[in-house]
Amino acid sequence: MITLNRACTRARAHRQVTTRRWLSQSRLDRLAEPVQFYISTSRDPYLNLSIEHYLLQNSAPESTILFLYVNRPSIIIGRNQNPWLEVNLALLNPVSNDTPETEPPGPGIVDLVRRRSGGGTVFHDEGNVNWTVICPPKEFTRDKHAEMVVRALRSCGIERSRVNERHDIVLDQGTRGADTELEDTHVTPYTRQAAGVRPLKVSGSAYKLTRQRALHHGTCLLASPNLHIIPDYLHSPAKPYITARGVESVSSPVGNIMLANERYIDAIRVKFAEMYPATNPIEHVEVGEDWLDLDPVRQGYEELKSRDWTFVQTPQFTISTKAEPSINLDMELTVRNGALSGGTLCRRNGEKILDLSEQLQGQRVQDVDSWSVTVSNMFEGIATAEARTLAAWLDTMLPVYGRHNSK
Repeated sequence: MITLNRACTRARAHRQVTTRRWLSQSRLDRLAEPVQFYISTSRDPYLNLSIEHYLLQNSAPESTILFLYVNRPSIIIGRNQNPWLEVNLALLNPVSNDTPETEPPGPGIVDLVRRRSGGGTVFHDEGNVNWTVICPPKEFTRDKHAEMVVRALRSCGIERSRVNERHDIVLDQGTRGADTELEDTHVTPYTRQAAGVRPLKVSGSAYKLTRQRALHHGTCLLASPNLHIIPDYLHSPAKPYITARGVESVSSPVGNIMLANERYIDAIRVKFAEMYPATNPIEHVEVGEDWLDLDPVRQGYEELKSRDWTFVQTPQFTISTKAEPSINLDMELTVRNGALSGGTLCRRNGEKILDLSEQLQGQRVQDVDSWSVTVSNMFEGIATAEARTLAAWLDTMLPVYGRHNSK
């Protein structure tokens, strides 16, 4: 019986290995096709961005790919952005009991993800379908695939949609004016130049260019249930006090298109096929959790989930109390690669009190468990009352972010 059980176990393991090899070969064959279309069945932002990166790195140089996916509630920051500057981390913090209640209720725990492309910060949820086009660099322009999305939206009756001068997709507001050329994806009958009439942003995008490939990906707000709370998540209380290198997001009013995910996906499929005609009809391939058996996808997934990738990649910044009238001390901290690299404490008259103690040099901000303890060690000899004031301020500006920032 033991021998039989071992034989069965070996047979199952062999079948699993054979299946994985077949799947790997099937994927490689697919990646060589000139036109490809993938839809993710996963809501995991770390996985979807890792699959996207795998497609970018491993698809045939002359191929063109459309990849669509929907993420659970998550905030996606750009490759060169500062999470402390872009995001209200206290709202994401799963270890905090102080998250304010909203009506309607907020999304609960929200993932924080640093993607590999540039651009600004965006909020993803189930009412937002994300699109990616990967193509040869010679086929790429900053507007080309945003225009494809606009044509898809207009085919669904969304005639207010257009591509603006920042390469975003917006919905014009106001009353209808003169008819415009239907093929012009940069103007609509509702385009208004009058002051005070701002279009609603429904899709932002970012890019990643390599020697052989170009990636353009973007959001599309279709029916997010979280519009009421998104501004709170994307507004950091530390912003007035931080001076930073890197890319800062440009805020815009946003709105829902009010279109079902399925209808939008069908329309995108049609417009993509029109732009990149294939010999045979393009069949979409479903991707998901099984792609984690590919080592590059697994490694990319683990990297994106790591706190080092999320925080250590942050460009240098300085945070200062000088603009805060409720604090009678001028504290300035410099953070490089996510760690304290310098700091001073002065009276408001300019009298220098202390430098950052040597033992705190290199302290990683994302690993601070208690600002009360850290501040008392940060400037040796600081008065207890002053330490409490600074710690309370830092608790708000640089909140302790939960260790388990993923699901």
